[in-house]
Amino acid sequence: MTETQAGRVVLVTGANRGIGRAIAESFVAAGDRVATIYRSGDLPEGVFGVVGDVTSSEAVDEAFTTIEKELGPVNVLVANAGITRDQLLMRMTDDEFEQVIDVNLTGTFRCVRRASKAMIKARGGRIIMISSVVGLYGGPGQVNYAASKAGLVGMARSITRELGGRGITANVVAPGFIETAMTDALPEETQKKYKATIPAGRFAQSHEVAAAVRFLASDEASYISGAVIPVDGGLGMGH
Repeated sequence: MTETQAGRVVLVTGANRGIGRAIAESFVAAGDRVATIYRSGDLPEGVFGVVGDVTSSEAVDEAFTTIEKELGPVNVLVANAGITRDQLLMRMTDDEFEQVIDVNLTGTFRCVRRASKAMIKARGGRIIMISSVVGLYGGPGQVNYAASKAGLVGMARSITRELGGRGITANVVAPGFIETAMTDALPEETQKKYKATIPAGRFAQSHEVAAAVRFLASDEASYISGAVIPVDGGLGMGH
């Protein structure tokens, strides 16, 4: 990469909560200049935030322009923003399907397309997309979410073939169950049932996902592209 690893400009979409927040905090701690495009909520200390909507190409372009003026061209893009609209197949509406695709898949495309301009010019960059074990493993009631997350794999591999010769890598991180307020709220029996299916026997910590993302963004990962890195305790076994 043309920038030294410390002090790069890192954009993490949806850094206001969950995995995105942990990823942003991890890059801040490493000395990078971190920005986010987010809808609402508070942000970690040291993160430059622009309120925007990834379902709008105009909003994405404006957010990138603001970030570029404040921090400089984006060297690392972590496409993390995502939503769920779980529903059984027979009851799922067109709107529930399309909303999830528009945020999780098309929203990622909009951000990647915009980030690629500066990366191509710089002849270097890191694109990391946050998928899910569900994207490869499937999940009942999650046809929309699984389709959106599986689509990121094809996107990353196509970008790798298109931009790999320009020093740009595109990879996917596929987390499994993460210990969050949402999983904490599950009944103890339900938690036990889920953990029984995970070879590691526990849920992941957000920082374990962030560590995988940070590695893929590093100089050491310059020859890794088009890969899917599961952080799921062995749940998916690469599926």
